[in-house]
Amino acid sequence: MTMLKLEASVKDYVWGGRRLIDEYGKKAPGDIIAETWELSCYPGSESVINNGEYAGKTLSEYISSTGGKVLGKNCADPEHFPVLVKFIDAKQDLSIQVHPDDEYAREHGHYFGKSEMWYIIDAAEDAVLCHGLNRKLTKKEFKQRINDGTLMEVLNRVPVKRGDVFFIGAGTIHSIGKGILLAEVQQNSNITYRVFDYKRKDSNGKERELHIKEALDVAKLEPEGERYQGVFSSFDCAYFTVDRKDTLESTEDEIHVKVGKDSFRHLLFTRGSGRIKNGEEELEFCRGDSIFLPAAGGEYVITGRFEVIITHVG
Repeated sequence: MTMLKLEASVKDYVWGGRRLIDEYGKKAPGDIIAETWELSCYPGSESVINNGEYAGKTLSEYISSTGGKVLGKNCADPEHFPVLVKFIDAKQDLSIQVHPDDEYAREHGHYFGKSEMWYIIDAAEDAVLCHGLNRKLTKKEFKQRINDGTLMEVLNRVPVKRGDVFFIGAGTIHSIGKGILLAEVQQNSNITYRVFDYKRKDSNGKERELHIKEALDVAKLEPEGERYQGVFSSFDCAYFTVDRKDTLESTEDEIHVKVGKDSFRHLLFTRGSGRIKNGEEELEFCRGDSIFLPAAGGEYVITGRFEVIITHVG
């Protein structure tokens, strides 16, 4: 079996909506889904294989059973899977937050920091997100604005549309705005330092925890320049490489994906449907499907009308 269809770990955070249920067919324990962790080896939130001989096993169990060979030579440490891929549906604004880099994370008991990429699948007409600051701050002013609720005044607010791409490097203050549906590729980490959350309460009626001390330690307090673009075919950073293929907006209805010994490939289908073939093996897919292709799997032919986000470790 060289094509593993994955079932995601589901998160029902308070700001989520119903698009991943109603449009993508995701299964929810309740009425909303905020995130689905489509490619995940994160402890307690792992993807589960739902086809073939490994059906019912977590992705981590599968990787371990193969000695890590399915990850490829670019993934030097099979004990620490490098990436995490998600769908995110923001019905409400997310908190203003920041993530640490690898060095700070390891000093505080974690293996990876968190840098991430967002691909905007869909956005309401008035949707915006926060990406860094609009001017330089001192730590004193940053802390004061957190305390007095005026932090939004100095955030860089960016209108978004379908197809935009943003790189959110560790240390960048950011937030996803309401009305945005996106795919996220990130380091395999769940470290989030919230600095502002609109005094929003969780399901237990308590305001969610803020992490002001940690945010002061890691946040970059000056504008970082424009790290986003309106046309996306390939994105590369120190942690992962992401390609987008789209046959819905072209005359082609077939693409070829070669998977060598360097790295696995992960396919996240954001629109459409079709079939994947590898030798005698075939697999159907539709919007929302998440498929793991092991390293050294050879050539895959994907046919149909679809958009797919392809992630590997470069």
